[in-house]
Amino acid sequence: MDQSLLDKPSHAEIREEVAKLCARFPGEYWRKLDQARGYPTEFVAALTEAGYLAALIPEEYGGAGLPLSAAAAILETIHEAGCNAAACHAQMYIMGTILRHGSAAQKQRYLPKIASGELRLQAFGVTEPTSGTDTTSLRTFARREGDRYIVNGQKVWTSRAEHSDLMLLLARTTPKEQIRSRTEGLSAFIVDMRQALGQGLTIRPIRTMMNHNSTEVFFDNMAVAADNLIGDEGRGFRYILDGMNAERLLIASESIGDAKWFTRRSVDYAKERIVFGRPIGQNQGVQFPIARAYAQMRAAELLVHEGLARFEAGLHCGEQANMAKMLGAEAAWAAAEACVQTHGGFGFAEEYDVERKFREARLYQVAPISTNLVLSYVAEHVLGLPRSY
Repeated sequence: MDQSLLDKPSHAEIREEVAKLCARFPGEYWRKLDQARGYPTEFVAALTEAGYLAALIPEEYGGAGLPLSAAAAILETIHEAGCNAAACHAQMYIMGTILRHGSAAQKQRYLPKIASGELRLQAFGVTEPTSGTDTTSLRTFARREGDRYIVNGQKVWTSRAEHSDLMLLLARTTPKEQIRSRTEGLSAFIVDMRQALGQGLTIRPIRTMMNHNSTEVFFDNMAVAADNLIGDEGRGFRYILDGMNAERLLIASESIGDAKWFTRRSVDYAKERIVFGRPIGQNQGVQFPIARAYAQMRAAELLVHEGLARFEAGLHCGEQANMAKMLGAEAAWAAAEACVQTHGGFGFAEEYDVERKFREARLYQVAPISTNLVLSYVAEHVLGLPRSY
């Protein structure tokens, strides 16, 4: 590999400014939201006003037109500061489907308003209760009737649906028994949830172990204008898949930020906590888990950098993106385990924020793609083993 691809820009100025913004939202802010299962409206508004959520939208549509590595730096810094970008990170990358595959009219209609924050596109309607990560088996169906589609079905784990104006929806438009390839017959739509709510669209929150604003969504003869179909009917799966590498690299960056937060907390506490007349950080039994987790983070971070460099160079980066997401999530979890163990009983106390971040970090080994599917991808597409599913 060309060494120049590893010379990833640090985006130091962006990191510095994002850190300043995050300092306005300390642990107390997130603890109150966690207790109330609230949405970080003020935090999201601050990120929007600063233009960070429009980082990847081209300047011609009112965005910053920054590279993916800049977006990764933003999200990593948010998590390293102890905040949580999961409440709004999808605003950065879901719009990519419209940008790459939408019509000129759709881009002009939606992207400037997404960039300004006038419209929130944070909901991604893909996963279903019966199909899970087997996206090609989803059942939600959109039937064409004149100048509109009538949608019936259900989605689950649709995060931020209650706090988004628009949803990117993937639905079947051709019965499964009529398609030649299992990736055919699925179409992507832009759903204006402000109009659809109560008119065939129902949103129900799902209470989970972390404050992630997850929901299940029901479609009962919900009408979607035919003009809101993205690209060609039946090619939606390809459109959705097109943005997955970017999403995985960005999520991996969040995990790197989490790992750095946990490690800093572990080191600081281990230096300050005195037991038996000496700091606990002097004991190798305390040192080694922290050091090992740090090494895991640094290795995953290098893979994230390589993936970002390849993405920006227009090279295939599926291998790097998938493995970076998996290894980043595992590094964050290792750092979280070390942090709880270092803090002992205080690691479970809300006021230290460790237990909140512990719960949040665990998610990324499951979503937006599970570790098992990453391993299946590597086995088949990198190692050349027979397809397992």
